[in-house]
Amino acid sequence: MSGRRKRLISGMAALGIGASALAVLSLLIDRAPGAEEVSLAWPEASYAWFRITALAVGVIVGSALAISGVLLQALLRNPLASPFILGVSNGAGLGVMMAMYLSYAWRDTELGQLGQTGPAVAGALATLAVVYMLGQRRGWLDPVSLVLIGVVVSTICGAGIMFFQHLVPTGLRGQFTTWIMGHLPQGTSGAMLLACGIVTLVALGLSMCLGRAMDAATLGDDEARSVGLSIGPLRLGMFFLAGLLAAMTVTLAGPIGFVGLIAPHAARLVLGPRHTALVPGAALCGVILVVGSHVCSRFIDVGGGHMPIGIFTALVGGPAFIWLLLSGRGQS
Repeated sequence: MSGRRKRLISGMAALGIGASALAVLSLLIDRAPGAEEVSLAWPEASYAWFRITALAVGVIVGSALAISGVLLQALLRNPLASPFILGVSNGAGLGVMMAMYLSYAWRDTELGQLGQTGPAVAGALATLAVVYMLGQRRGWLDPVSLVLIGVVVSTICGAGIMFFQHLVPTGLRGQFTTWIMGHLPQGTSGAMLLACGIVTLVALGLSMCLGRAMDAATLGDDEARSVGLSIGPLRLGMFFLAGLLAAMTVTLAGPIGFVGLIAPHAARLVLGPRHTALVPGAALCGVILVVGSHVCSRFIDVGGGHMPIGIFTALVGGPAFIWLLLSGRGQS
């Protein structure tokens, strides 16, 4: 057996064991908000489904964000690219904040009962549509244009969020702030979990099938065309797949930063750069980051209840981002 194959098998096994251990720990850990003691025990039947739901959301969100990050880093040929570079996060946030304002202004209880899922989906998909329309050059997506348009659209959506926050009362602002920090909801319906799980599995399979094409695409347009690769359709497919995954994660758990940036790099360190193995490896790293952050939020309580997991992913992702810049690994 070659050394590369041994590295892949041992690395994938280590990531799988780590993700499985954290998944079991997230089910067993028990700590009521405000309580000092932490215990490990299988939850009672009345609470078990809530913990299983939160775990399922964490697995879906972590793997989807990681796969989206791999696709975008290959699409843009930029190792510092992440899912929210497309403006999906702020687009979804603008949709949620606008819905809150309309519910408040019209005092429409039916609109208020829509919650955050519908407006987040609408905002995220609308943002993707705008970025797609403006990010083309000569009829196909252009990596440089995508980055610039994504940053500008995200900034405009951020301004819209602040505008509507100014118009609503403090209570709604606090509600939005809680959502935008990221969380793993325990009340997600089984049908939605099943649909999102299927989308993630299909995206995982498609991304693995595109592994060799992504290997060639990261070398440059001329090199990709020299091996017979149609770079335009490939970029289009990667864009829509990455955007769909990012939009789905925001609607499920709110914006959770750095996972799509850090998980692919962690997988590269363990498995190497080949995308066929990198995609499932990054998905496992994403699960470790998100579920591990959920476990930390259950262990650490500094008052005010369990902290949003977005805080923990930022604490890990921020220093990792700086390390990528200083070490040169973040150079395109």
